[in-house]
Amino acid sequence: MTDNTMAAGSAPAAAPISSGQASESAASANTTTFAVILSLSFCHLLNDMMQSLVPALYPILKDSYALTFGQIGFITLAFQCTASMLQPVVGMYTDKKPQPYSLMIGMGFTLVGLLLMSRADSYPTILLAAALIGMGSSVFHPEASRVARMAAGGRYGLAQSLFQVGGNMGSAAGPLLAAFIVVPHGQQSIVWFSAAALVAMIVLFQVGHWYKARRAVSKPAVRKAAGTTGAAAPALSRRRVGVAIAILVALLFSKNVYSASLGSYFTFYLIHKFGVDVQDAQLYLFAFLVGIVIGTILGGLVGDKVGRIPVMWFSILGALPFALMLPYANLFWTAVLAVTVAIIMASAFSAILVYAQDLLPGRVGLVAGMFFGVSFGLGGLGAAALGEIADHAGIEAVYKVTPYLLLLGLLTAFLPRQASLAR
Repeated sequence: MTDNTMAAGSAPAAAPISSGQASESAASANTTTFAVILSLSFCHLLNDMMQSLVPALYPILKDSYALTFGQIGFITLAFQCTASMLQPVVGMYTDKKPQPYSLMIGMGFTLVGLLLMSRADSYPTILLAAALIGMGSSVFHPEASRVARMAAGGRYGLAQSLFQVGGNMGSAAGPLLAAFIVVPHGQQSIVWFSAAALVAMIVLFQVGHWYKARRAVSKPAVRKAAGTTGAAAPALSRRRVGVAIAILVALLFSKNVYSASLGSYFTFYLIHKFGVDVQDAQLYLFAFLVGIVIGTILGGLVGDKVGRIPVMWFSILGALPFALMLPYANLFWTAVLAVTVAIIMASAFSAILVYAQDLLPGRVGLVAGMFFGVSFGLGGLGAAALGEIADHAGIEAVYKVTPYLLLLGLLTAFLPRQASLAR
């Protein structure tokens, strides 16, 4: 495939489009525009890097403000629930009225949240800052996912994986940056990362130009050829589509609640059980998050070749035996098992998202908003619930109970297997 420049496909919005121009535009749309996808992935990296600084701050905030595990969980809930509740709304709105420059505006919310978090001196202010960062995600993810699919040229799994892996890399970088910058220099050092938000806003402004130009030449027939309306609608009743969506949500629930146990509390678990210091615990968390990056890339590549459903089967049930062993392992094997679980579980997300987009053709923003939102929301609810369990039964109990949630992966057996969905 040939890479297009960021300005590829641009044309004056007011100019009439001939059949030859439409054919040329459709052909261009059917190539994978890696410049756009990689720009989105880079901004996703910066976005999630900044967001991942919030959980990386937890040990500092816990000591500075004498917070309980339950209060830590509610910080995660405040951050993820704003993203969860607003993302489907943003997705539905932009399905009808796409907003090319909304990506840049969403990054502005993250910038304000970061600045406030760096100066927060009370628990309510911390909650407000976390909520603002969540609002940034709610605007960024649905439209960025739509643009990634528009630039995919039919390689939807690869495009979503490349987009998602940027976020995973950003999440992985957060603890590393926290270990070497935030932990030594304290909460106020968060302000230094506002520069990343400004860089992302500049890049997203350019992506907005490409998006606006592409839409200007995309008549309905061209949009269909470009894949922005998705695959042909599968011959499923509304009830079966609803059941399939519910199953996908259940799969995300099992995956994300278990991921929340590692993402939010893994450092506390390592400190409590093995006596490692905060910096070393952040490095182990970094290794876990690198595993998520690897799994995301592999899941997208394999899903395009063998189908979405096999990837879902492997991703959720395949992680179960390793998750069951983790609470009984020594420090070395705890790290190995955590990374293994991360690689296997992360492979499912792009498969779930693309499968859902094929179930609901033409609703790319809604699906992206709903599933990114559900992902954030379930993780937030899971983090809050797991914090309460840790306060009452101990942090080790969390890692003995949560693996059984992965048994919900058996619901994959009830997903429709039409050819248009299984590919």
